[in-house]
Amino acid sequence: MHRFFLPVDDFRQSNPILKGAEAHHCLDVLRLQKGDRLVVFDGQGNEATATIGTVRKGEVELDSLLRNFTPRSSLEITLAQAIPKAKNIDWIIQKAAELGAACVAPLISERTVVQIDSLTAKKKQSKWESIAIEACKQCGQNWVPQILLPASPKVFLESVVPQDLLLIASLQPDACRLKEVLAVYEQEYGALPSRVAILVGPEGDFTPAEIALAKSMGCQPITLGPIVLRTDTAAVYCLSVLSHELNKSLEKSQF
Repeated sequence: MHRFFLPVDDFRQSNPILKGAEAHHCLDVLRLQKGDRLVVFDGQGNEATATIGTVRKGEVELDSLLRNFTPRSSLEITLAQAIPKAKNIDWIIQKAAELGAACVAPLISERTVVQIDSLTAKKKQSKWESIAIEACKQCGQNWVPQILLPASPKVFLESVVPQDLLLIASLQPDACRLKEVLAVYEQEYGALPSRVAILVGPEGDFTPAEIALAKSMGCQPITLGPIVLRTDTAAVYCLSVLSHELNKSLEKSQF
């Protein structure tokens, strides 16, 4: 069935209404009609199967909601991604949502080419939130990742919510393999982390000064292997490998 997004407050209504772009997509693009069934979600774990009831111009009222809730994953990964050139950040946010990231923090690093002022930042954030919602609609994900305002690595690290483990992808010779870092963490704490933030730099990597700052604030540098990856590839690689390694541990702990 087709999936549509409803803001949290609208989802809570007994007969919620699709409006704006969602109503347009439902009526004018998909040509759904009264009595057709669809799925709505609020991005906070709530989902419902519904039937189209009353149809008005630009609005679709929903009836017969069968609601359910998807608990948030106990694994929360934050991707702090230096904003690359062109529209690659849009693609990265889309893939981060599909891969189940809990949060995406766009970073303005010293080597970031894109210039973003405070006014542009809010518009960009709104656009990126829409991209994340669309990705979740397509892949069946009921939790939309939080998209933070663009910030410098320093501001991000000073304001980030407490994490079990802070990582930074690095091309420097002191960077360790992820498996080694996780093994040391597990030995020290008796379990693998469930809240992890990973910083990924722009093309050309973070500057030595930025890496030194991140390390001084608790980040552990990790290598992504012998091949130098594009920043968008590195983002997907980090999310995929972290999700695989940490979810594997969580699955074992449930038995």
